[in-house]
Amino acid sequence: MMFHQSILNTDATGIAIEWDRLAPVLIVLGAAVVAVLVEAFVPRKARRPVQIILSILAVVASGLMTLMMALAPSDYISNTVAGVAVNLDPAALYIQLAVATSALLGLLVIADRTVQGEDAFTPQAASVPGSEYEDQARRAGLVQTDVYPLVLFATGGMMLFPVAGDLLTMFVALEVLSLPLYLLSGMARHRRLLSQEASLKYFLLGAFASAFFLFGSAWVFGATGSLNLYVIAGSMTELGMDPILLVGVILICVGLFFKVGAVPFHSWTPDVYQGAPTPITGFMAACTKIAAFGALLRVLYSVVPSLKVDLKPALWTVAILTMVLGTVVGVVQQDVKRMLAYSAIAHAGFILSGLVTFTTDGLTGSLFYLFTYGVATVGGFGVIALIREVDGEGHMRGEATALDQWRGLGRRSPVLAGAFSCFLLTFAGIPLTSGFVGKFAVFSAAFGDGAWALGLTGLACSAVAAFFYFRVIVVMFFSGEPAQPARGGLGIGVRTNGLTQVAITVALALTLVLGVVPGWFLDFTQSLSYFIMP
Repeated sequence: MMFHQSILNTDATGIAIEWDRLAPVLIVLGAAVVAVLVEAFVPRKARRPVQIILSILAVVASGLMTLMMALAPSDYISNTVAGVAVNLDPAALYIQLAVATSALLGLLVIADRTVQGEDAFTPQAASVPGSEYEDQARRAGLVQTDVYPLVLFATGGMMLFPVAGDLLTMFVALEVLSLPLYLLSGMARHRRLLSQEASLKYFLLGAFASAFFLFGSAWVFGATGSLNLYVIAGSMTELGMDPILLVGVILICVGLFFKVGAVPFHSWTPDVYQGAPTPITGFMAACTKIAAFGALLRVLYSVVPSLKVDLKPALWTVAILTMVLGTVVGVVQQDVKRMLAYSAIAHAGFILSGLVTFTTDGLTGSLFYLFTYGVATVGGFGVIALIREVDGEGHMRGEATALDQWRGLGRRSPVLAGAFSCFLLTFAGIPLTSGFVGKFAVFSAAFGDGAWALGLTGLACSAVAAFFYFRVIVVMFFSGEPAQPARGGLGIGVRTNGLTQVAITVALALTLVLGVVPGWFLDFTQSLSYFIMP
């Protein structure tokens, strides 16, 4: 394992705040606060363009600042930022860059709307589905612009989550990223009841996960007398396999496994992915997974390496169960969004198979996989957002996600079908896509560490999962038109303002470039694949 050493410095006169090192997080959170003020003081007609410009500029500025820091990590890395509340590791900078990239693409999809002025969000989230109040808001052309501060707050929490230096800061970041997503999941314009059901399930199960994390932190504090990650790491070396400490670490991992969608803490994933507005599903599926894995990597690689022998059997079991369940259940899905939800569960297992090796190669492979998976996920859900149901008069009725409705898509819209096929191929790990390079990296690390069970399970599940990816491609290109569409006609390539198309194009380009010539980015990833230690 490649670890860099650092000394904890304390200043009795106070805590020095390194504003430049905190800039990526502060830019996004500051913009979120400004966005709230925009909701209060900017006229309704000007509110939407102001929110879009502010949100995109904030994420771009945060991403550029993170990239600058990642290109010269020795000038910025420190485990004493804001006292000891933030640990700015090279690996954490990489994760922040991945979050910012996926969040930018996700924002483009969220901000898009049709030429008729319809976006993916209900005009009044507090209205009863199907009520007269909702119809009045829709006829009045109201637009839900408070989506943007919620997205910015979630993004800020995601960027803080993997750099948290103590368990309390990590818990605060967990809540900051989670609470906006609970609301956003219930704001779909169409299929409101399904969306609100998804929001309620996500909230309730998320509360349980947060309780596990907080309870685990209390156990760790009871064993070590501290919530600081480096003090905990030092205590683990002295205490060894202390039962109280071990239980605390397991409970913390349970809370993190919920956010990454690992078995048996995955039950929220299919319902939330299916019910949430598709732009939010893409944003959540990419960015939340990256941030949660970043926090899990920090806990496992910089805090509990002395317990890895004790934790490896449990981690191996979770990784294998996650790969198997996500693959097997995904095969029988007939809804595209629900299929990608089980695909996300399987991919969480693939990433875990590299992560639990506790090697530099495993860390590099996991980080590369997270970046490429996040980009492809936003692109895939961006395509889904453009496929809409329409009635006999040409009015849109929501997204067409039933697999049967996608028959003949390749003939009616070959560009969209081709782009979606590329994203499916990268999920399947087909050569010349970034997914192949990511899977090769994590499985190679597993085999190199002697984890043959993980590697062979991953290869078998990848082969089986290719079936339901290729099934969608066959339906799009080699099946006839649906005889009787389940919910009316199908709008192919719905005309929008073009922001979704931009996001799809960028995601597709990154997917292919990192699949054809991945060496330069793998070298960049490897140069940042370490955590600083006390």
